[in-house]
Amino acid sequence: MTQFRTAVGFALSAALLWWTLRGVPLEQVVGVLRQSNGLLFVISTVVATAIFPLRARKWRPILEPIAGTIAFAPLWRSTAVGMMVTNVFPLRAGEFARAFALTREVPRVALTSALGSLAIDRLFDALVVFAMMFAAMLDPRFPADATLAGRSVAQLATGGVLLMGGVFVACYLVVLHPEWVVHLAGAVVQRIIPRHRDVLVGLVELAIGSLAVLRDTRRFFAVLGWTVLHWCTNAVALWLGFVAVGIDVPVSAAFFLQGVLAVGVAVPSSPGFFGVFEAAATIGLGVYGVPRDLAVSWALGSHLLSFIPITVLGAIYFARLGVRVDDVRGTTSS
Repeated sequence: MTQFRTAVGFALSAALLWWTLRGVPLEQVVGVLRQSNGLLFVISTVVATAIFPLRARKWRPILEPIAGTIAFAPLWRSTAVGMMVTNVFPLRAGEFARAFALTREVPRVALTSALGSLAIDRLFDALVVFAMMFAAMLDPRFPADATLAGRSVAQLATGGVLLMGGVFVACYLVVLHPEWVVHLAGAVVQRIIPRHRDVLVGLVELAIGSLAVLRDTRRFFAVLGWTVLHWCTNAVALWLGFVAVGIDVPVSAAFFLQGVLAVGVAVPSSPGFFGVFEAAATIGLGVYGVPRDLAVSWALGSHLLSFIPITVLGAIYFARLGVRVDDVRGTTSS
């Protein structure tokens, strides 16, 4: 099964990369990149790499109730190791490697607790990224004629912003007032399917338990604040890359695109998301009328440049920590 999933990921990446490059001669891509602003591309890469220390810092308040205050250094090294493994190994083992590396440096953190904290990390990522994406779609400079499933983007964006706002409120209530949520769930289930009340309420309690580590206002908004800073920084990095290759779009386009990229990289792919990243970037920038050659050139250049620094840093920390490939494989298969 593992080999099948790996093969599917590589095949899909190859197919999407072929689709992205179809009709765009490689020499044309090379020409665009040669004429781009090299200094801006380097700055874009530095800013893009800065999101990983921010992610490490965001991890601290999530882990505080489990292990107390953890120094920044092991959080940063574990985050770098995780991203390197994601970029190099199949089956997206990076999150497991990140959790495992932290348990090696901070033994008081159990592996199950570390993995649970990463689930919270990703939940906040999803909420913030999509809230930013929908907000970007409300920018007057967003293409007015864009539609999806027969509905205007303005309608979808308004609904999306309201939905994300509702989810944030729900998360806040779950974290700070779990008894309200359990009581409400019990009352609803009792009226609809009373025979399964105990089972369903039990599942709700388990879901609430995964967010219990944030059960105070300060910690909840600390995680939210670091998440917003992380994704604002990432959007700035994307936009600097746009400017470097001559793509003329508003800054809000970067916030829209990172939402599209988040959806794209969720599908099975090869290590490093090659193919799916380029296809998602081409589709997202195409909404703004960006010529295909510019979109493809930016996607390839930005992806390769951002891939190198964190992969090298993660490999160095991986070796220093004495973590072995078999350790990561054993973690992902358990």
